[in-house]
Amino acid sequence: MEAAASIKWPNVPACYEWLSLDRRGNWRLQGEPLTHRGLIAFLNAHYAVDDRGCGYVQNGPQRVYVDLACTPWIYRRHGQGFISHVGGMAGDLRRLLIDGQGNLLLDAAPGIGLLDDRDLAPLIDEIRRDQGGMPDDTDWQSILDGRRIALNWHGIPLEPVEAAALAGDFGFNPRPRPAAAPGTS
Repeated sequence: MEAAASIKWPNVPACYEWLSLDRRGNWRLQGEPLTHRGLIAFLNAHYAVDDRGCGYVQNGPQRVYVDLACTPWIYRRHGQGFISHVGGMAGDLRRLLIDGQGNLLLDAAPGIGLLDDRDLAPLIDEIRRDQGGMPDDTDWQSILDGRRIALNWHGIPLEPVEAAALAGDFGFNPRPRPAAAPGTS
């Protein structure tokens, strides 16, 4: 669709600051939640992340860039695995991370994504010490303070991460904006 539309309507400017994705993977238009099933299905079907790490929805010849509340992907538990906010399978997890606020982040095939908070408690209940047993309050405080300790979820180590460093460490842009024209500031 993009190539054919670009030929018919060349030079359509990109759209910024209209569309956003919240921490639960819900679409928002100028801050208001979207509820129309057809529109949500369209956004989900046309969402991607470009090589600059900017999330966008391809709308014919126009890219509508997405402001992110956290990460480009939001994951939800689906059976023994995870699905993204657009409905695709996350695939095998490469890493499981936790920031100082207790947010769990999954490094999966589509990219880094926040775990929907509605799935947080059940997943936390499955985290174990490497030597066996449930983590105690001291373990949780240590990892929330950024110290690496021996905790895992089904054999995948739980690693601390700085929330402020997520975008840089994982190469995404939470607030895409147009590039400034040469000679302007």
